[in-house]
Amino acid sequence: MNPQTEHEYKEVIAACKKLFSHKLHDYGTAWRILRLPSITDQIYIKAHRIRSIQEKGTQKVEDDIKDDFIGIINYCLMAMIQIKLNQSSEIDLKWSEVEPLFDEAVNETFGLLQNKNHDYNEAWRDMRVSSMTDIILMKLLRVKQIEGNEGKTLVSEGVKANYQDMINYAVFCLIKLK
Repeated sequence: MNPQTEHEYKEVIAACKKLFSHKLHDYGTAWRILRLPSITDQIYIKAHRIRSIQEKGTQKVEDDIKDDFIGIINYCLMAMIQIKLNQSSEIDLKWSEVEPLFDEAVNETFGLLQNKNHDYNEAWRDMRVSSMTDIILMKLLRVKQIEGNEGKTLVSEGVKANYQDMINYAVFCLIKLK
């Protein structure tokens, strides 16, 4: 893997982790109450806003779309943590309990990126941010379909792999928007 890509990726994830931990300090783990389809819808809202701004060329709410890409990453990580915790009913978790789960999800997703980046030879660097936004939206529609099928697929990867792909595309977008 290109050392620059690894450095840039880790830089983006560090910013996401810092925000995640600060929000956990402010709000606790209230997100633990969310079912996976609700998290998917939160990601959809962020991706849809980005696409809307890209298409209109203007925005009325001054929140930077970079913040929405960070939100996509962090909500996908929340989803992966929810999957890992499965049916655990414990809602109030401390950062010391969440951080290892966050890091595990990031490391697993980064491993997937390394494998795909090897095979695709960093093709994402030649892609448009708008195209990657569309791919994130497509992945969301796939996840919604899988959720509608109660998680059952015939030949497709499950929701976790789609969350991982969305994380990686959102990281790519943030790298390209620097």
